[in-house]
Amino acid sequence: MRIPLRFLGALVAVISMLGLGLQSAHADSGKITLTVYKAGWVIGGSGGSGRLTFKGRSYRLGVGGIDYGLVFGGSKTVLHGRVSNIRRASDVEGVYGAAGAGLAVGRGVRAIILTNQNGAVLELSGRQSGLMVNVDLSGLALTIK
Repeated sequence: MRIPLRFLGALVAVISMLGLGLQSAHADSGKITLTVYKAGWVIGGSGGSGRLTFKGRSYRLGVGGIDYGLVFGGSKTVLHGRVSNIRRASDVEGVYGAAGAGLAVGRGVRAIILTNQNGAVLELSGRQSGLMVNVDLSGLALTIK
């Protein structure tokens, strides 16, 4: 008996989608708030704190990072949003990388989506204040305190 190649391809696609669906069915989401202070001249650094609310519990977060590229100035950014695709609070820990560009003179708006090595996805938006010009590569590390 010979099975058509198209049928096999469709069967593999359906099985793959079911596997991904089952994997993400066990994942959960939570709320997150981050306050990040950033300063630099070519090389920049950032630090701050935050809070994760996950399954009725609250966790304090530490924030740190480094930026390289065109970085000038200093700013404070307060971000609110959600973290998804996590099974336990510790999944939010890790390094999140991004390439970005921005300009803040006084007050501005910021939105970003980041993913870490555990598959956690941060969807954040908020306000940035200060004087900051950047076109850079940046890394942001989150840890649970």
